[in-house]
Amino acid sequence: MRTLVDIGDPEVKALDRLAQREKMSRAALIRKAINDFLARNNADIESEAFGLWGDRKVDGLTYQENMRSEW
Repeated sequence: MRTLVDIGDPEVKALDRLAQREKMSRAALIRKAINDFLARNNADIESEAFGLWGDRKVDGLTYQENMRSEW
């Protein structure tokens, strides 16, 4: 999908220099930057949930087995 984005001249020149140094197109460089940005921000959401069970006093497996025994 194509998207129109306004970028200032200094940023375009910096992107062009970086693209030339990395031997990739400006568009590829921008796609990579967007992917990196999204990966960093999605990781924050996942890390918020990581370790939530840690404060509980009951073992997770024991809890799971107790819950399933009710079925």
